[in-house]
Amino acid sequence: MGFQCGIVGLPNVGKSTIFNALTGAGAQMANYPFCTIDPNRGIVAVPDDRLYYIAELLQKKDPVPTRIEFIDIAGLVKGASKGEGLGNRFLSHIREVEAVIHVVRCFSNDDVAHVTGEVDPVRDVEIINTELLLADIETLERALEKMEKRTRSGEKEAQANCERLGRMIDHLNQGKFIRSMEMNTEESMLISEYGLLTAKPVLYVANIDEKDAGNESLSQLKNLAADENAMVVEITGSIEEEIAELPDDEKQEYLEAMGLEESGLRRLISASYTLLGLITFYTVTTNLQAWTVKNGTRAPRGAGQIHTDFEKGFIRAEVFHYDELIQAGSEQRVKELGHLRSEGKEYIIKDGDIIHFLFNVQG
Repeated sequence: MGFQCGIVGLPNVGKSTIFNALTGAGAQMANYPFCTIDPNRGIVAVPDDRLYYIAELLQKKDPVPTRIEFIDIAGLVKGASKGEGLGNRFLSHIREVEAVIHVVRCFSNDDVAHVTGEVDPVRDVEIINTELLLADIETLERALEKMEKRTRSGEKEAQANCERLGRMIDHLNQGKFIRSMEMNTEESMLISEYGLLTAKPVLYVANIDEKDAGNESLSQLKNLAADENAMVVEITGSIEEEIAELPDDEKQEYLEAMGLEESGLRRLISASYTLLGLITFYTVTTNLQAWTVKNGTRAPRGAGQIHTDFEKGFIRAEVFHYDELIQAGSEQRVKELGHLRSEGKEYIIKDGDIIHFLFNVQG
């Protein structure tokens, strides 16, 4: 199962700088709007200290971390919902992702042009949010027109869907995002069908300058995010890019010299993982590998992440937890202490589970 986060924002806010630091992909950067036209994609390992503790205790070499995909999407401008700039292409790319990483410029630099002339994070956020709202309204209004035609032909469910669509449109017209709307199962299914932009969870990334930490722009963004019940991760894009270019054995030394416990990018990756409601479980066969599933996933579906045959022929899962392994010190001791459990099809995977799936492949 692939999980994607789209990195969005106005032109020249530092999206590609942060993307490059995240992925080492070398996306083009330039001081003019629409430098990024087609989205750049990068697969990033999710930071996971547990994986390496497990590898040490179980004597497994080259453990395989779980991953998340980041997509650097073209900068948005006012009027994008009506096709301004690269509006239609931008919006279509956002529909592909499961969560939005909204990069907001909170630094001043005369050498880097701001698309509106001056730094104002609240205004910048509102520009993008307005375009997403307008695009969703247009999508739902077109859907409502088609649904009304189906109503006239006598479809029973169409009338109920018309009411649901109308309620969503009213909600958006009040300047509210779909993700803030209380929905029943049928409405949730409609939202999924239409790929609504404002239904996607959002994480704000404040791109700050090293000397501007704690500035007024950052405070404004944090207040806005608090009103939306959203998270803010602070990143100094230029520093993170320098860190990304260092050899692994020098990165921690650099961070310590800067007075930092961990990189902003590590916090961003972890926050993105949390934003999507993801958890990690581990399998230990020939190799030790981490796997990603949504919180609440049952064991057969988790087995299906490894291979579809595992889900189809699922028999049971033999499970113990990372915390139990750390406490016991070895897999043999885990078994002696009675922590190894046999779980069936209804078992919900927990973050940190170490699982061996038993399955039967039908010939």
